[in-house]
Amino acid sequence: MSEMQNTVTEAPLSASDEAAKTSALIGYGLMILGLFTGLFWIVGAIWAMVKKADAAGTLFEDHYSNIIKTFWWGFGLSIIGFVLAFVIVGYFVLLGVWIWSIYRIIKGLAKITSNKSYY
Repeated sequence: MSEMQNTVTEAPLSASDEAAKTSALIGYGLMILGLFTGLFWIVGAIWAMVKKADAAGTLFEDHYSNIIKTFWWGFGLSIIGFVLAFVIVGYFVLLGVWIWSIYRIIKGLAKITSNKSYY
């Protein structure tokens, strides 16, 4: 007996979708490097802010919003964590921000490599 395999064929991405996907992957990559260096965190956010207009109307537009929101929330909460570090609780805030950022970046990468929007 032969087994029938169900193959799902996905529609190929348009040129603008491919360009938006590539730019978002670069943004995510810079954010990953930024988790360890800090400087690339800012570069990744700036990259996403600059390229967001180019991705308007594509499948991957919301990935840019994810990168930008992750940056700004992470930046704000990190400042709070640094201020609270004098009272020890800030270190827990900083650890939480770091873990939350990793989660958002990995979730974004998982979705974008599957050709899905973030939300």
